[in-house]
Amino acid sequence: MKPQLKQIVNKIRNESLRNKVSELLENPVMEIDGRLHTGMPLESSPAGIHRHHSYPEGLVEHVVASCEIALTLCDVVKKVYHGKVDVDLVLAGVLLHDVFKTLTYKEENGAYRATPLAERLDHLTLIVSEMVRRGFPLNLIHIVCAHHGGQAGPIWPKTIEALICHLTDVTDSRLNGEVLRAARYLSRQASGEELQIMKSKEAFEIVHAKAVEGWSGVQKTIKKIKRKRIDAS
Repeated sequence: MKPQLKQIVNKIRNESLRNKVSELLENPVMEIDGRLHTGMPLESSPAGIHRHHSYPEGLVEHVVASCEIALTLCDVVKKVYHGKVDVDLVLAGVLLHDVFKTLTYKEENGAYRATPLAERLDHLTLIVSEMVRRGFPLNLIHIVCAHHGGQAGPIWPKTIEALICHLTDVTDSRLNGEVLRAARYLSRQASGEELQIMKSKEAFEIVHAKAVEGWSGVQKTIKKIKRKRIDAS
């Protein structure tokens, strides 16, 4: 497991829940019709094909960022609104909510595409089914089931913990998606081409360069990114 994920898992105080979450993250597989589906490695999987975190290691990055946002929202609920929130359930929900995206994506000719399994079942259906099979608590299954919200998912969040997980997912995916979209536009306008499989760090650098140095800054940043990619290859 990635050290960043392990650090977050270790923040779950309930030992039984911590062990169950860790086991699933370390072995994110499921069996259907006698076939074991393993998918992409969690450590290298994107969190999306187009919209957000659509690059290697994007899924882990999304989970880590979402956990930071979720912990902040938990503190707001407790310290500002004097409410009660089960932080263990929030962390477990954020850690697991997208884990089976690994089963729905594959890399093909330098691009990400849907797997045959994804043509039959989405990642939300897969993870909820597996959590039921593995005996996770109902309140945690609800958090994961409701993380898309009632408009895009099967059910609205009905607990504070589920609401925090939903808002967290929306916030980070929107932040990342909007920055990637802006960086792709800026790269097309500045160089006439779009950088392929742009990572978040590159996207934030491009957007920052435009704000600070204008179009010349975007052009310089794109050249720097291309040189780094060549050196790394």
